[in-house]
Amino acid sequence: MSKKVVLAYSGGLDTSIIIPWLKENFGYEVVAMACDLGQGEELQPLEAKALKSGASKVYIVDVREEFLTDYVFPCLRAGAVYEGKYLLGTSMARPLIAKKLVEIAHREGAEAVAHGATGKGNDQVRFEVSVAALDPNLKVIAPWRLWDIRSREEAIAYAAARGIPVPVTKERPYSMDRNIWHLSHEGGDLEDPGNEPPADLYLLTLPPEKAAAAPVYVTIDFEAGTPVGLDGTRLDPVTLVERLNEIGGKHGIGIVDMVENRLVGIKSRGVYETPGGTVLFYALRELERLTLDRATLHFKEMVALKYAELVYDGLWFSPLREALDAFVTSVCRTVTGRVRLKLYRGTISPAGIWSPHSLYLKDLATFERDEMYDHKDATGFINLFGLPLKVRALVKK
Repeated sequence: MSKKVVLAYSGGLDTSIIIPWLKENFGYEVVAMACDLGQGEELQPLEAKALKSGASKVYIVDVREEFLTDYVFPCLRAGAVYEGKYLLGTSMARPLIAKKLVEIAHREGAEAVAHGATGKGNDQVRFEVSVAALDPNLKVIAPWRLWDIRSREEAIAYAAARGIPVPVTKERPYSMDRNIWHLSHEGGDLEDPGNEPPADLYLLTLPPEKAAAAPVYVTIDFEAGTPVGLDGTRLDPVTLVERLNEIGGKHGIGIVDMVENRLVGIKSRGVYETPGGTVLFYALRELERLTLDRATLHFKEMVALKYAELVYDGLWFSPLREALDAFVTSVCRTVTGRVRLKLYRGTISPAGIWSPHSLYLKDLATFERDEMYDHKDATGFINLFGLPLKVRALVKK
């Protein structure tokens, strides 16, 4: 009986050629595994293509709801945004894929798992650190760190020599990662930060100048920081995000073009489309402003930075990420309510916020006459608040 390896298979250029490469160089029986994260039509030809490429078996696992519930929504509640712009669409998916790789490796009795991440990127770390956390006895094979192929062009030639069709051409040479949360674009002319993304790059989102001429209003319901409804209708996570993707995409929401710092020390340029996710992040932030006190809100902002860094770096299964998640879960107990937003040509504006846990008291905040606040009290507060500065000035004088 031949040894088995389970490959994280996407049907893209890299994983397409890895199947024959593993067989030719290691003599492995290759089991292909793809997670349905919401790639849509990309999944349809996957099984036939993997088998034609030499896989002995193909698993396609629908993890869309698990992805949103157990990975995306915790990051949403945490407010995790990497370097102020990236909503972690790829980063959040990798630990889940690694988890399924390990599960299927155990089911198949495989001695190893493999992935198609390059030696320059973040995904190699995310996959391998996650596998090590879940089963340190599994071997991990990373062909990009082993084979003689050094470029996309060489990879395309390798595939052509073996009759393997790949979805990358010289006309559209981008490396893309798509799931229900986002679509990323890298490579090609995007590698020059001086180049504006081409007009035909976007697949999920209309450029703002081509978006609908009239604004649209959406209302999102949250329970303990988790989105549960859209426009007054309670929805399951998959349906909710899919509908927001469609609405946000029509109105030019969620395009991000950024140069980011990879974990391995390289700066890279990526263009991301996250229409529904951008709407959810904005809405939840507005609800937090209404329901969290100043100290908690500000401390949560610091937690969000570290949480995003941990997820980006592939440390999903780390004790620190889990501990921070416990903090976020506790904080979000009162983040329940309804947020109304106006979407218009790439912009989002608040159009109403309601919560049974609102800390906003009109009688206290009003500029009109009120009975709750004595303006004279501010004198003592200011004197005490500014006392250290007053003492310092006296000493200097």
